[in-house]
Amino acid sequence: MVAPLKVGVAGLGTVGASVVRLIERQREALQARCGRAIEIVAVSARTPGKQRDAEIGAMRWVADPIALARDPEIDVFVELIGGAGDPAKGAVEAALTAGKSVITANKALLARHGVALAALAEKQHVALNFEAAVAGGIPIVKTLREGLVGNKLARIYGILNGTCNYILTRMEQDKLSFADCLKDAQRLGYAEADPTFDVEGHDTAQKLSILASLAFGTKVDPDAIYVEGISSITPADLDAADELGYRIKLLGVAVATEKGIEQRVHPTMVRKDSAIAQVMGVTNAVTVDADAVHAITLVGPGAGGMATASAVVSDIGDIARGVRTPPFGRPAARLAVSEKAPMQRHEGGYYIRLLALDRPGTFATIAQCLAEQQISIESIVQRHRGGRPHGGDDPASAAEPVPVILITYATTEDAVRKALAAVERDRVISGAPQVIRIEKN
Repeated sequence: MVAPLKVGVAGLGTVGASVVRLIERQREALQARCGRAIEIVAVSARTPGKQRDAEIGAMRWVADPIALARDPEIDVFVELIGGAGDPAKGAVEAALTAGKSVITANKALLARHGVALAALAEKQHVALNFEAAVAGGIPIVKTLREGLVGNKLARIYGILNGTCNYILTRMEQDKLSFADCLKDAQRLGYAEADPTFDVEGHDTAQKLSILASLAFGTKVDPDAIYVEGISSITPADLDAADELGYRIKLLGVAVATEKGIEQRVHPTMVRKDSAIAQVMGVTNAVTVDADAVHAITLVGPGAGGMATASAVVSDIGDIARGVRTPPFGRPAARLAVSEKAPMQRHEGGYYIRLLALDRPGTFATIAQCLAEQQISIESIVQRHRGGRPHGGDDPASAAEPVPVILITYATTEDAVRKALAAVERDRVISGAPQVIRIEKN
């Protein structure tokens, strides 16, 4: 009879407690599916006496997560502490060095130290699994690492942060400002008291760096990613997108180009009839463009105790079955240092919103600045601040800047930035231009 797989869990927050409950609830099914029992035998957390929504009374308590990581009575160490540094980093390194497989949901740790940890796991002939680190319950890591192994991937992009998707959804549907929707997200627990990491795109960037490594065989490098958040998005942008047949999403995008791997996080306009445009609220989605299967989109909960626990238990199940693959899909030594494609070379369509001064020659000046950079305009929408089409005969609005929306044909980031810099120098607009990239899908 095969001995049970003995697991130690460090971190008993929402996800850790859910892992304990899920393994207990699925005990018999897991044994049947994996060929051996799975038992959590020891746990560690900062506060021993805290009330938790999980039954841990029969489990051995270990105060120090690093001591738990080295514990000779466990086979697998599950790190749910979080953070790029210690104690999470030290505990994972200790477990791998001791010859124990590791499961982590820690995107920050992987984004900064993933390649080194993968090399250590391979040296020790143990697993380093991290399905829960990206997109919660969506099995995107296994899809990239195993399910699409016969494909050449061209692009991967997705909604990787539920907080931002919730805010943009509420702004669009309820015509609320960013500030009002953020307050609501904080009230509901979707956003932190300091929401900067989420709303300015850094959470998405860490996740994208992991996906790009899996998709393209490159070393994880969060510093290679161009990052913009959603705090500049206004209801006017969402209304204009709707009229033009688009929806605005915060996307993480990684694309293989002739100039390198282009990695970017920013608000993006996507066609309303695309699969990813239908993803609303706190839900996540990832689309993969591959040569054999073309485009596939995975949609599901990107966070939450049980959704994330589902991914953790899936990784534990792989170890119980004896499944071990290189953490990033190929040996760490074979992960390439890819040339970073500069954002200035990005090519695509653009949405540009300007507040044009309502005086003779303004539009000719704007058109000339765009023409000098060989930017062609697909459509122009001009309206008063109140949203009425501009007719040019309203004396009360003559002194007010006029909102003008431009949709360009494919051009480069560099050309757009140079054209808009010239427009600003010519002083024919009020305030800074709003620029949102359009993603083909």
